[in-house]
Amino acid sequence: MERVQNINPARIRWCCEDRGVTPEQLASDLDISFVSLTKVLEGRDGLTFNQLQKIASFFGRGVLFFLDDSPVDERQVHSPQFRTLANQKLAISPKTKTLIERAEKQRAVYLSLLEDLDAEDEISFHPPAIDQLDPASAAQVIRDWLDLDETNNFESYRSAVESRGVLVFRTNGYAGKWQLAKEDSIFGFSLYDERCPLIVVKKLDAEVRQSFTLFHELGHLLLHRTSSIDEEIDLFSHSGQEREANEFAGHLLVPPKFLKKIDDEERPADVSEFDSWLENCRKAWGVSSEVILLRLIDSKRLTRGHYQAYRAWRDNQKHEVKGGGNRAFRHREPRHMFGDGYVKTVLDALGNRHITLTKASSYLDGLRIQDLHRLEAFYASH
Repeated sequence: MERVQNINPARIRWCCEDRGVTPEQLASDLDISFVSLTKVLEGRDGLTFNQLQKIASFFGRGVLFFLDDSPVDERQVHSPQFRTLANQKLAISPKTKTLIERAEKQRAVYLSLLEDLDAEDEISFHPPAIDQLDPASAAQVIRDWLDLDETNNFESYRSAVESRGVLVFRTNGYAGKWQLAKEDSIFGFSLYDERCPLIVVKKLDAEVRQSFTLFHELGHLLLHRTSSIDEEIDLFSHSGQEREANEFAGHLLVPPKFLKKIDDEERPADVSEFDSWLENCRKAWGVSSEVILLRLIDSKRLTRGHYQAYRAWRDNQKHEVKGGGNRAFRHREPRHMFGDGYVKTVLDALGNRHITLTKASSYLDGLRIQDLHRLEAFYASH
């Protein structure tokens, strides 16, 4: 079989180093002969076009990237936002790095489609200036800006944020290119952009925990006007910008007037009963017990000892692992991952013949054409 000539071996090595994989791992993961890959790395012809295409797809690059004989310029390959995140967390996994770049490309697709549609009703991002306010005061301003009701869940919070010009993606629970593995410590990241900032939230079994991640990331975008990537531990930090983002999220989700609805006299002595005590509030506000308890600590109504005892109890509970499901509603998954605004824009572009069915499918997580038509029917009926 004919081998591709003029592959730049330095670019393959750079991609391996950038993603934290060895050539041996690359060959094994892609089921490519390590002997053939070694030939290319030594400057000889060793790969077929299909094999090179596999490598390009693995690293999220085009085939032509590896045929360019010039050195890699990281400033051109990685965006400033990507470099900001990579510098914040030096141990970001290769899969998470790929996910960040994939999210950036997805945002670029969205903005390009908006330009093709020449949409007059494009939602613009014009947040109130809050960078001079303390996090608690800023949270009240933003809660009013989002026009939130008192009863919410993750989806209503997400819709409110999207209605103000912020894209919100949520990773997929199924194995695939939009999944963050359960064992990955990253809970979310945000990519700042003056026109269209982006928040990516890790899908969790408990949706209420996603709400806090969403507003923690929004805090970074609005308070600090910067990109950020956060592990679970950052959502409990007591220092620097992480503390400010946590305080912002806590006050936005549970403002002072909400705390008045909690009766301290009814607080049980046993921390294992805290969830039942706070059940009505948790369900109405779309938050976890933990967020409410932390706000009670802020208000000097609960000791940190009570909170730590609750966390110790909670961490010792056995949580039921949910099955993968049958994906009967596969056609709706792009909506859950990318949000209504993104999906409707793709479908509008398809309806106006700016893109083909095949292209629309690629923009919607590779939906089969049959499922894409089901998605169109779903939106037509809602």
